[in-house]
Amino acid sequence: MTSLATAPFPWSDVWGQDAAVETLRAAASDPASLAHAWLITGPPGSGRSTLAYAFAAALIAEGPDDEATMRQVLAGTHPDVTALRTDKVIITIAEARALVERSYFAPSAGRYRVIVVEDADRMVERTSNVLLKALEEPPENTVWVLCAPSEADLLPTIRSRVRVLRLREPDVADVARLITLRTGADDTIAEQAARHAQRHIGMAQRLATDDAARRRRDETLRAVLGVRGVNDAVEVAGQIIQVATEDAKALTAARDEAERTALLRTVGVAEGKAVPQAVRAQVSALEDEQRKRATRSLRDGIDRVLTDLQSMFRDVIMLQYGRHDDLINRELERELSALATDWPVERTIVVLDAIADTREALERNVAPLLALESLLVTVTSGRTP
Repeated sequence: MTSLATAPFPWSDVWGQDAAVETLRAAASDPASLAHAWLITGPPGSGRSTLAYAFAAALIAEGPDDEATMRQVLAGTHPDVTALRTDKVIITIAEARALVERSYFAPSAGRYRVIVVEDADRMVERTSNVLLKALEEPPENTVWVLCAPSEADLLPTIRSRVRVLRLREPDVADVARLITLRTGADDTIAEQAARHAQRHIGMAQRLATDDAARRRRDETLRAVLGVRGVNDAVEVAGQIIQVATEDAKALTAARDEAERTALLRTVGVAEGKAVPQAVRAQVSALEDEQRKRATRSLRDGIDRVLTDLQSMFRDVIMLQYGRHDDLINRELERELSALATDWPVERTIVVLDAIADTREALERNVAPLLALESLLVTVTSGRTP
């Protein structure tokens, strides 16, 4: 495993992906081995985006000693890197067309122009089709870098036009050591956070440093275990939505206000003054983007809850098969062991399938409250409504 303290710049923040780093370092230094379109895949938290930007920095810089250029790329201010990261439910066709147009510009300062798409799995088929020709026949000095959880998240036509680089999933102990190194968290808290986050580095870091987040997770799992009927299911579903909504607001409120303040300052509107008619369209467009981002943030929050529930019922089925050594939620072992005894394996499988179906339904924009109520009715009854 690469040490964070000794990894060469700009790869110093890429952790635990030695093979991937070596592949991309070689490609950046040897044009003959450089594919013009890449797909970096790996589970959430594995460092896909971090690796993509390190690769972009190495490509654009004049060499390993050109640290100033690499820092500019990593800061997001270099003119030859174009990044698309979305806080919305999907990447739009307009956004994809803008990327394609940008990809045909010659590099203005560096060796290459690099297009990074962080959430390539959020492209629907029509949007993906916009990229096809650009991926198949990019200009000589343009490199595309797509990021997604897995190859299956993209269309076969996209996959056939890219070189795939698969990242490894780190061990719980490795993530815990990283979290301790980064945050100074207690070893026990870091291990618990890494386990509960299922090795997602970003989520593990949040759990290790946020007492309230750890408490909310525990309360939510225990509330679901306490569901005994339809009324409980409705009540707990509402609680989950409320917690996810408050969490999403906390994560986006400061950013929303900063964006609004910056916009008004740019157009010359003093703080506390009325917004002129001529500027209202810009403010309205910003607010629309922020609402879309809030929707995505809420759905991501609910999906995190569903991921936690999935881990809990996965533990139940492990216990039903006599496995006690690899539990994610060890703190709930007594309660989960009782459930494992009371339920047949088939019922646990029904619940796990229902959780997977709920996650897919939310991606199709099904009303979150109705989806959660239906799921919790399945949890309490063992049958799909």
